[in-house]
Amino acid sequence: MSPTSQRILHIAIPSIISNITVPLLGLIDVTIVGHLGSASYIGAIAVGGMLFNMIYWIFGFLRMGTSGLTAQAYGAHDLKEVTRILLRSTGISLMLALALLILQYPIRLIAFELIDTSAEVQQLATLYFHICIWGAPATLGLYSFSGWFIGMQNSRFPMFIAITQNIVNIVASLLFVFVFGMKVEGVALGTLIAQYAGLFMAYLLWLRYYRPLRKYISRKQLFTHDAMKRLFQVNRDIFLRTLCLVAVTVFFTSTGAAFGDVVLAVNTLLMQLFTLFSYIMDGFAYAGEALTGKYIGAGNRQELQRTIRHLFGWGIALSLAFTLLYGIGGKEFLGLLTNEQSVISASGDYFYWVLAIPLAGFAAFLLDGICIGATSTNIMLKAMVVASGSFFLIYYSLHNVLHNHALWLGFIVYLALRGIMQTLLLNSSSLRTAR
Repeated sequence: MSPTSQRILHIAIPSIISNITVPLLGLIDVTIVGHLGSASYIGAIAVGGMLFNMIYWIFGFLRMGTSGLTAQAYGAHDLKEVTRILLRSTGISLMLALALLILQYPIRLIAFELIDTSAEVQQLATLYFHICIWGAPATLGLYSFSGWFIGMQNSRFPMFIAITQNIVNIVASLLFVFVFGMKVEGVALGTLIAQYAGLFMAYLLWLRYYRPLRKYISRKQLFTHDAMKRLFQVNRDIFLRTLCLVAVTVFFTSTGAAFGDVVLAVNTLLMQLFTLFSYIMDGFAYAGEALTGKYIGAGNRQELQRTIRHLFGWGIALSLAFTLLYGIGGKEFLGLLTNEQSVISASGDYFYWVLAIPLAGFAAFLLDGICIGATSTNIMLKAMVVASGSFFLIYYSLHNVLHNHALWLGFIVYLALRGIMQTLLLNSSSLRTAR
């Protein structure tokens, strides 16, 4: 294996493991309350978990923006700026977390106006929300640390942190629920403790392995106009891009529900195959962030181009492998997720859309990572706006004829256009002047 591929896998594999462990936090909570004897407990955890996923998803720019900026400073061997970026990012994370804590009551009221639940589920979900919201400083702070570690070419630490969080969550939740007799509040406290355990571990890892950087901690040049302008520009673009992504995802789910329960179930199950593919490709996108930023910061254009070629080599190979895998065993995989024959049978009418996902979507994932590493986030935003607009245009133009197929056609075009638009916009001059 070439040294370039080795460097890519060194970052991608731990990132993939971290991605896979993320949904385990929610799965563990659902499994525990699933043994408490009432469906309302499961509903409360599902609603509360979905709400926090949406909130924290919007703040994902804290990780991505920090990653690209850190990687470029690392490549330039600017250790002072590397340290300042972490301080700026964690400072912003804490301010945003404070805003969430202050606004928790209106956020909760608005959320439950939009989510239709029974009175019992709403009461339990409210209890879950008001406990877990106090984990916002830990969660957003971890976004900054994770982005910084990846920018420093170290994806192993985020993996260690994610594994630690899952272990702490399992132990704490089981203790509160089955030893101390708590129910939803016990699961919420377990999640809260796991979040702060992750942040504490991130800080310990930083102290242990990046101790020499402490001498660069200073208020001088920390919040300069140019540095803050660049930081907010990058984060603004990623934030707006994420809003578009959320809009497409939520619309896909909610509109599928309008076609009936069976179609909603089919769409949900088939999207699990997209989610599985995205976990893998996101790992390579993280490698793209770290290595693109590093080589741009170092001014090493030759290695940058070589890395991009290798990333796309891996992307093509993996997309072909997933297409083959889904073609051979995808329907059997659906059988593991449900034994409802009406759903499995109906999925056959839409399964070919899933086969198109890997080849249509791999470039979007990789180019997102490259754009973040190059801090060419405005290109990401422009591509996402065009792709999202096309998704809605295709659906509203064809839904009366194609029905649910219009949703899937729009989604495939949306994935492909993200990659195509970024390829057209991210030319050589963009990478050359990125820093």
